[in-house]
Amino acid sequence: MLYKAYELQRSLLNAASAWASIGADLLTDRRFPAGFMGWGEIPANLLEVFAHATQPRGKPTFGLRTITVDGTAYPVTEATEIHNTFGDLKRFSHTGLPADAPRLLIVAPMSGHYATLLRGTVERMLERCVVYITDWADAKLIPLDAGRFDLDDYIDYLIGYLEHIGPQANGQGAHMMAVCQPSVPALAATAIMNEMGHPCRPASLTMMGGPIDTRESPTEVNDHAMNKPHVWFRHNAITTVPSTYPGQGRRVYPGFVQLASFMSMNLESHMMSHWGLFRHLMAGADESADATKAFYDEYRSVCDMTAEFYLQTVDVVFQRHALPRGEFAHRGKRVDLGDIRDTALLCIEGERDDISGIGQTKAALKLTPNLPEGMKRYFLAPEAGHYGIFNGSKWRETIAPVVDEWIAKFERPKAKLKAVS
Repeated sequence: MLYKAYELQRSLLNAASAWASIGADLLTDRRFPAGFMGWGEIPANLLEVFAHATQPRGKPTFGLRTITVDGTAYPVTEATEIHNTFGDLKRFSHTGLPADAPRLLIVAPMSGHYATLLRGTVERMLERCVVYITDWADAKLIPLDAGRFDLDDYIDYLIGYLEHIGPQANGQGAHMMAVCQPSVPALAATAIMNEMGHPCRPASLTMMGGPIDTRESPTEVNDHAMNKPHVWFRHNAITTVPSTYPGQGRRVYPGFVQLASFMSMNLESHMMSHWGLFRHLMAGADESADATKAFYDEYRSVCDMTAEFYLQTVDVVFQRHALPRGEFAHRGKRVDLGDIRDTALLCIEGERDDISGIGQTKAALKLTPNLPEGMKRYFLAPEAGHYGIFNGSKWRETIAPVVDEWIAKFERPKAKLKAVS
């Protein structure tokens, strides 16, 4: 019923958005009285803000065509390396990279947004690395007979992607970066591969704003997960995909519910952003208006996740705190973070992060007792919010150089790497 009600609302808003856009054009057309006399500018800009806020959105593209490194522009190559049912592996490179450039797997969150939310992350890391990224699928588009996808499958996908990228010259695998939610499965996959002595285990793992231990500085998101029983989420957050989509009948946590939750957390901020958009339009500040529109085009583009993945994540990560308690299991086998012995860990947090509180990601450093201290680092990004950890000027100018330095440090041959520890 929830999904059908949303679809009805979406249809109505799509029509309203189209009419608002037409109205804005008419009010500024000099062939009509309002446009000729200049009376239509204010209502036209108000209608344009409304039309943009309610227009339909699909899956965005990365759209990276060129990249400038040290003043030189290079064409960017984008390719799909692996096509899996629930998520592809994309690869980005450019002609300015040396043959031995570090390989970096960016693990995008499966939390209601597409991997393109990390476009700025990919673009910045592409300057020095061949970048791979997990491109998770929209669950409502996957037929029911394709099977299920849960946290165990997520970990298996990560291991498979690292195996595809292959071992590097230092005797280990590629570097890995997990942004927000996937910090937990990425850390678990790292422990599993370390325990196996897998030749493709990550050389380094960077975790950014991840919920490793949400008992540290709990946020409103954490409180919401803890204050309700698990059955509440099953009955109130999960719905069935309607017959208008290929995944009809699949139980999902809809992206529109996640978006509504995030928007409501910072409603005043979003309202001020749209007021700012109106003011930019009135002032003719097209670049500023376009920047705001581009942000919301991405932010409002959402996808669904499978019910089993969402419910398992709520239970294991946010309610039982299984990983920091040593109770996390993969395919029925306990994951021991003490097995991590030669994958360097970098934990990054934002000073103003209201999604993952300070200390939640840093907890990983305490939970890996057998990893030498020289292979651990913590960085608190000043004045950075959750989104600012991986996008925007603070990411590019303050945080990314720290990641570059960390990757370069552990890109050295294995014999020298031992000397570091």
